[in-house]
Amino acid sequence: MTFIWPTLLWSLLLLPLLVVVYLWLLRKRRRSPVRLASLAVAKAALGKGPGWRRHVPPLLLLLAIATLLFAMARPLAVITLPLSQRTIILAMDVSGSMRAADVQPSRLVAAQEAAKAFVSDLPREVRVGVVAFAGTAAVVQAPTTSREDIIASIDRFQLQRATATGSGIILSLATIFPDAGIEISQATGQRNMPSSIDDKKEQKEFTPVPPGSYTSAAIIMLTDGARTTGPDPLEAAKMAADRGVRVYTVGIGTVAGETIGFEGWSMRVRLDEAALKQVALLTQAEYFYAGTAQDLMKVYQSLSSKLVVEKKETEVTAFFAAAGALLALLGAGLSVWWFGRVA
Repeated sequence: MTFIWPTLLWSLLLLPLLVVVYLWLLRKRRRSPVRLASLAVAKAALGKGPGWRRHVPPLLLLLAIATLLFAMARPLAVITLPLSQRTIILAMDVSGSMRAADVQPSRLVAAQEAAKAFVSDLPREVRVGVVAFAGTAAVVQAPTTSREDIIASIDRFQLQRATATGSGIILSLATIFPDAGIEISQATGQRNMPSSIDDKKEQKEFTPVPPGSYTSAAIIMLTDGARTTGPDPLEAAKMAADRGVRVYTVGIGTVAGETIGFEGWSMRVRLDEAALKQVALLTQAEYFYAGTAQDLMKVYQSLSSKLVVEKKETEVTAFFAAAGALLALLGAGLSVWWFGRVA
């Protein structure tokens, strides 16, 4: 815990002084002579006595003062808070290798089912977009809170040739920052033609931020193979890191790989874990391996809890101020209840 005004903590040194004053008042009260008519009257006046209860209200008042003095220093604590605004981009591999059946019933079907379960478990206020990539990348669903539209877009996946993991990251970034001027022609395979000379000149510049510092959006990239075409995924990851966006990578399939056939040709598909780990590392995110459909479900469940909350240093002065006020009210209430007076 840290403090905005730490020098005010010196005020806590007043507490021992208050204890000394209280003890002095108790001793002074004992020494004060009281004249009574007879011994019987004296015994009746003494009665059973308040005992330990007489010290409870002053102790509560002392704790209240200590808490309020502590609050004056304006303490800061790292607490977990729900994110008020969040956009998650699912960048999913739809290359031909996703038809492999080493993950039952197939890599693609397992990925679709896990992604749909993940979307359904997210809070309704979280916006989700879907980017599909193979030889190029395409936005199949712009960020939205409509779970029905998201699930429908996932069900529409169609397998294509090649694997451009870098394209998936770049187009996901452009979807998060649509007005940032991110060049996507190489990722989408389409040539961007400026509508005017002014548009051509308008190249948005930005100042790089620390990796992982942008908490309003994140990318989850699921793939089963190594990059075969398109931009370098590590260069794309550097773009994400410079914008503070985390790219969580999920590798699906067996590390040994599998030989598959597609439209008259066959190839050996292997999972490039090293590249996926490096992408996650560059962006201050995490890499997850999913060798089975059950593993993939668990990965998405873990990501769901990570992506909807954030740890943030927050001022908790109000908490201590409220606690001090409650302690003071409790002490005063007990004093009135037991002794008929506040002090």
